[in-house]
Amino acid sequence: MQAARCPTDELSLTNCAVVSEKDLQSGQHVIVKTTPNHKYVFTVKTHHTMAAGSIGFNLPQRKWAGISIGQEVEVCNYNFDKSKQCIGAMTIEIDFLQKKSTDSSPYDSDKMAAEFIQQFNNQAFSVSQQLVFNFCDKMFGVMIKDIEAMDASILRGEPASGKKQKIEIGLMVGNSQVIFEKVENSSLTLVGKAKTKEARQTIINPEWNFEKMGIGGLDKEFSDIFRRAFASRVFPPDIVEQMGCKHVKGILLFGPPGCGKTLMARQIGKMLNAREPKVVNGPEILNKYVGESEANIRKLFAEAEEEQKRLGANSGLHIIIFDELDAICKQRGTGASSTGVHDTVVNQLLSKIDGVEQLNNILVIGMTNRPDLIDDALMRPGRFEVKMEIGLPDEKGRVQILHIHTNKMKNFNLLATDVDIKELAAETKNYSGAELEGLVRAAQSTAMNRHIKATSTVEVDMERAEKLQVTRADFKGSLNNDIKPAFGTNQEDYSSYIMNGIIKWGDPVTHVLDDGELLVQQTKNSDRTPLVTVLLEGPPHSGKTALAAKIAEDSQFPFIKICSPDKMIGHSEISKCQAIKKVFDDAYKSQLSCVVVDDIERLLDYVPIGPRFSNLVLQALLVLLKKAPPKGRKLLIIGTTSRKDVLQEMEMLDAFSTTIHIPNISTGEQLVDALELLGSFTDKERASIAQQLKGKRVWIGIKKLLVLIEMSLQMDQDYRVSKFLSLLRDEGA
Repeated sequence: MQAARCPTDELSLTNCAVVSEKDLQSGQHVIVKTTPNHKYVFTVKTHHTMAAGSIGFNLPQRKWAGISIGQEVEVCNYNFDKSKQCIGAMTIEIDFLQKKSTDSSPYDSDKMAAEFIQQFNNQAFSVSQQLVFNFCDKMFGVMIKDIEAMDASILRGEPASGKKQKIEIGLMVGNSQVIFEKVENSSLTLVGKAKTKEARQTIINPEWNFEKMGIGGLDKEFSDIFRRAFASRVFPPDIVEQMGCKHVKGILLFGPPGCGKTLMARQIGKMLNAREPKVVNGPEILNKYVGESEANIRKLFAEAEEEQKRLGANSGLHIIIFDELDAICKQRGTGASSTGVHDTVVNQLLSKIDGVEQLNNILVIGMTNRPDLIDDALMRPGRFEVKMEIGLPDEKGRVQILHIHTNKMKNFNLLATDVDIKELAAETKNYSGAELEGLVRAAQSTAMNRHIKATSTVEVDMERAEKLQVTRADFKGSLNNDIKPAFGTNQEDYSSYIMNGIIKWGDPVTHVLDDGELLVQQTKNSDRTPLVTVLLEGPPHSGKTALAAKIAEDSQFPFIKICSPDKMIGHSEISKCQAIKKVFDDAYKSQLSCVVVDDIERLLDYVPIGPRFSNLVLQALLVLLKKAPPKGRKLLIIGTTSRKDVLQEMEMLDAFSTTIHIPNISTGEQLVDALELLGSFTDKERASIAQQLKGKRVWIGIKKLLVLIEMSLQMDQDYRVSKFLSLLRDEGA
């Protein structure tokens, strides 16, 4: 027969070869040989315009079979073996026929499959065949990718045997299954079940490992972020689509400086098989020209927008990381400037993350240590939905972090065997990840310093340098001298208050320390009272601050801070309130904290003349003394005052859960006991003082007593006792 063009457009869409009624009948199958080795199977349709001896092919058929117009081809009948050649499942690659007719509306693959079977029922199909498919008035170019024969058991009316057999040529029947798969990089969007479950590249990098990534102590935080932000992205898109589930688009990481927020965000990018994350420092967005800051935000999202328009649900994940988010996303309406640049930047960011034209292929990670400054609209679900506090690491976390930073030294045998990582982790309470890294660096520099000869020139002793090892002593030295935790216990802070130790001159002091120990145990162990407050009150110079500092020190809490008036000299009322609040805010970041509020009446600027005091500071203290710490945190507050009556009038006593009275030394026996404990006078001198004070009442604070003793000791030995007694008389003690 002679090859010709297909006579009509309608017939070209049928995927049939067209012949004259004189030659063949409609629905017959023929095999067309173009060369001895090239054979193609077609189903034929008849048309009255076709001349006898001619066979018409449409353009895709001519392309596929390599047939030119007027070519002589050999045509003979072809009969299908229906037990082996019926199509069970056929995979088809589909795309828009013409690029200019593309659109982003989704096409239901189930309806498409039903339409395809209806249009091409009882037709022959071959692997790699190309044809045109009309669906919803849109022209699609399709190519047969794969044909699977129908299970012979099903044809016999028996249960399926489960055997699958690939075939090259098959016959489409009513119960054949058609699966659509879009061409790579096509902008066609398919929905429904009759589309291929593509062999998707997993979003999580298989090499992902905490230790390798250099993140320690954040296992729980990582698993929480994973559950909220990535679980939906790991699932096949069609299941997520059927659930009507939207991906999380924003994560906010907040917490104290140096705890690994930036590190974590950086590593999330590596953990995912996404494109390289865009990292933006907050202040870089701002620009002095009007509209430029907003344009910078738009540029960040432009690539993701373009890809979503082009690929729809198959778009890859775009990660945008904002460091120091509080720099650009402050509460709207709070800026003093008239331009309102911050407000418009926040508005632009809000509309991009979850506006009217929302993107589903982005993940925005924001980091800040001031979440209180960020605009509320950014924090709602749909925007920065996952809020994760990256706090100070616990002991297990500190072990992980120290292992990460000492691993290389261990591998090269530069870490001495006496270094116990677990012991170090136990001693570095309240250290952040950055401070632990600093501690390792400080120990390394101490070890290196041992091998430097400081002669007229600075040289490294190469012989000994070969044997360089970082020892336990290096770590201990760095721990005591170099690196102190920002949210920790400043030992110098409270050790100055207990400079002369605690002198247990009588039962009252022992009782106070015992009660303090009970309160510490209550704070540690009780789940019902996460906040314990106690007021130590007594006359001036009775040693209240020293006892408060001693109770705090003995508690061994990881966070101990003394809030004292001497650090707030010259502060305005507002800045004093902020300084006090900062101490409490820092305390809330630790698992166990103790805050000593020293000399409360001085903090309140109280003077009896007038009388006057700072109501602003009073109200702030009243609120903070009653505010329970966050869940899982515990706080002990110890207050000291010499004016219980004043606090009573200010209604502040009720803010403390318990009050402990610190008395002065009130008997001669107690005073002599104190002298003996201090070891200041000789036995003979003490006996003389005891004789003078026998049966007499005294009234003196231990702090004042120390001053009088030291003053007396400056005299000659013969006059010391008389001077001491006269000083006691002068003090009215």
